Amino acid sequence: MVCGGFTCSKNALCSLNVVYMLVGLLLIGVAVWGKGFGIVSSIHIIGGVIAVGFFLLLIAIVGLIGAVHHHQVLLFFYMVILFIVFLFQFGVSCSCLAMNGDQQETLLNSTWRMMSNSTREDLETKMNCCGLINSTLDHWFKADTAACPADCKEKLDCRSCGEKMLEHASEALRILGGVGLFFSFTEILGVWLAMRYRNQKDPRANPSAFL
Repeated sequence: MVCGGFTCSKNALCSLNVVYMLVGLLLIGVAVWGKGFGIVSSIHIIGGVIAVGFFLLLIAIVGLIGAVHHHQVLLFFYMVILFIVFLFQFGVSCSCLAMNGDQQETLLNSTWRMMSNSTREDLETKMNCCGLINSTLDHWFKADTAACPADCKEKLDCRSCGEKMLEHASEALRILGGVGLFFSFTEILGVWLAMRYRNQKDPRANPSAFL
C-alpha cells in the first residue's frame, strides 16, 4: 500500500509514539541517575524532571494504544492533549530565542531565589563560584557569599555564579529554544497524523461498520 494509506499512517503514528516513550524514559532515567550519583540533590528539580518524563510517557502510551486499535476516543484525547502541549512548548521555545540580556538576568535572579539552599550550594560547589550577581540590586549577595561552600572562597578569588551563567546563557537559550521548537513541530506532526488516521477506514474492517 502506498504511503499515506491506512497502514502507513498507523505505522508512522506508532513510530512517533515509540520515540516519545523513549524520550520519556530517558528523562526519568537521567533524573534518577542524577539523584543517585548526587549530581542534583534538590527533590523539586528531580521531581519536576520525573513528572515531565512520566507525562510524556503517558501521552505516548495513550497514542500508541489508540493507533494500534484505531480507537477513536483515545486518538481524540491524544490529539487534544498533544495540541495543548504544542502550543505551550512553541510559546516557551520562541520566548527562549527572543530573550535579551536584561530578561536573562531577571529570569536568573528569580530562579535563584526559588532554589533551595542545598541546590544553590550544589551549584556553587560545582561551578566554584559564590552568590548570584554582585551588585547593589542583589540584596542577598552577601548572605549567599557568607554561606558559600565553594573552594574559591578560601582563596578570596570567587566570581559570582550569575556572571558565569550569563556568559553562556544566550548560547544555552538558543540551543534550548531550537530543540524545543524542533520537538514542537514533531508534536504538530503527531496531531496531524492522529487526525488523518482517525478519519481513515480500516480496509480489514466490515465495510458497513461505523467509522
